Amino acid sequence: MKTKGFTLIEVLVAMAIFALAGVAVLKSATEQINSLGYLEEKALASMVADNQLTLMMLQKSPPRTEKKGKTEMAGRTWYWTIKPTATAANQLRAIDLFVSTSESRNNSIVSVRTYVPAR
Repeated sequence: MKTKGFTLIEVLVAMAIFALAGVAVLKSATEQINSLGYLEEKALASMVADNQLTLMMLQKSPPRTEKKGKTEMAGRTWYWTIKPTATAANQLRAIDLFVSTSESRNNSIVSVRTYVPAR
């Protein structure tokens, strides 16, 4: 007697193949979501850094000592540190700005260096 259709083993193998493919798709989607969160955090930290550098440039003279502060943006608190550094050229001073999400400022998300005239 010859019947048409799939055997139980064939169906189980097909289900296993689809299950493995589904796990791979879910893993890829999870990694994409994690990357998106990281990129959003980095973009916001970059905006905080740009804002702080702009505020610093609007002052009459850039800071000569380390300056720390915090800023609210996008419903989060951002902690920033400005560190002036002497350069080999006496006419210029380097300004490093670090932005972090933790108050301890251990791991900065964004760091920016700019040069200003030494006044």
